[in-house]
Amino acid sequence: MTQAQQPQATPAPQENSPPPTRTSTEPAGPASTGPSMGRLVGVDLARALAVFGMYVVHIGPPLSATHGVASWIRYMADGHSSVLFATLAGFSLMLLAGRREPRTGLAGRQARARIAIRAVILLALGTVMAIEYGGVIILGFYGVYFLLALPLVRLRARTLAIIAAAFALVAPQLAYVLSSLLTPSVQQSINTYDPLRHLSEVGVLDLLLTGFYPALTWMSFVIAGMALGRLDLSSGTVQKRLAALGAALTAAAYGMSLLLAGKGALRSLAEDGPSSGSSGPMPTGGGSMPADGGSFPDLSASSLLQAGPHSGTTFDIIGSVGIAILVIVGATVAMDRLPRLRRLAKPVIAVGTMSLTAYVGHFLAQSVFSTPAGTGTQQSWLPLIMYVLGAVLFAAIWSRFFRRGPLEYLLNAATRSANRIR
Repeated sequence: MTQAQQPQATPAPQENSPPPTRTSTEPAGPASTGPSMGRLVGVDLARALAVFGMYVVHIGPPLSATHGVASWIRYMADGHSSVLFATLAGFSLMLLAGRREPRTGLAGRQARARIAIRAVILLALGTVMAIEYGGVIILGFYGVYFLLALPLVRLRARTLAIIAAAFALVAPQLAYVLSSLLTPSVQQSINTYDPLRHLSEVGVLDLLLTGFYPALTWMSFVIAGMALGRLDLSSGTVQKRLAALGAALTAAAYGMSLLLAGKGALRSLAEDGPSSGSSGPMPTGGGSMPADGGSFPDLSASSLLQAGPHSGTTFDIIGSVGIAILVIVGATVAMDRLPRLRRLAKPVIAVGTMSLTAYVGHFLAQSVFSTPAGTGTQQSWLPLIMYVLGAVLFAAIWSRFFRRGPLEYLLNAATRSANRIR
């Protein structure tokens, strides 16, 4: 997946949903009592857009078979939807750890325990799904992101933003060096003693460096999402500043990449074959694809100047974060200021409140209905449209009777044991 992504998850997709009457406003301060408090409707809309972006990548036609507006939609979905998932995963961590103010004391310990339990469950679920669908599944990566993010959940927005920027600047170059040292024999030696690798094609090395969503480079998105989670997105001033920041990051990253690497700098890796999100369920046993983010197949230093989806470079990370910020802020502003649109979008928003169910469900449905994936043989947009409509219909009906999606309910129930911590 390019996401499978993201996960994000990842990415993972948000596991808690708000009460049906929840508006986009939120209380400021530490008074919130649970993950659903302080939830922005715009964030749920952004999460639904990430879900549909994953559908485009996994079910829709390949980029080479699209033209005009359809080509633009397909290009934006490839890589960017999983990045949006990963960014929203970081935001979700702040819903658990304390929206505007980090939870401390007993509440803080319980929150960290809930995050750890979720991480383990997502890693296990991702590993099981990878047995059937291959390394495209983002859930296992989400589990790793959550574990790595645990030491950061009490940090302020400014500190988190600085860390995210540092990762974006340093991690791709570090990944380049490590990839050059990772010979086939070294990789085989590591995989031989890796229990996860024996269960599926996604092992520890894949999760950290060579997989579709390697933690080394993708933690930038998660930490950036955590920084967003510390901000008051309902504030008009914050919205304007974030919109300006997102636009500046996007323009600077992609502009510099085009200037330094030429017109092919933004080329999607999906055009050259399977990438981290160019096809849906993939056969097992194929191992990691060499063209995924964080791993540079030609080991050419010039590849670090590119910014195409899933190139895993500094320019790609910065530009993708900029796009994710614009989507999140845009969705939040639209839901805040256009009440009629918010009412019309209610079924779509419902998909965002149960994105884990929507993500896992579309893979299962592909297996049941033998839906062709977005490969060179798939030319029609009809399967994609049917999956999107099916997800919207299911979420709209389910949300009328239940507060959480099916998998979200199970995940929430599994983390209740954290309340026993004293």
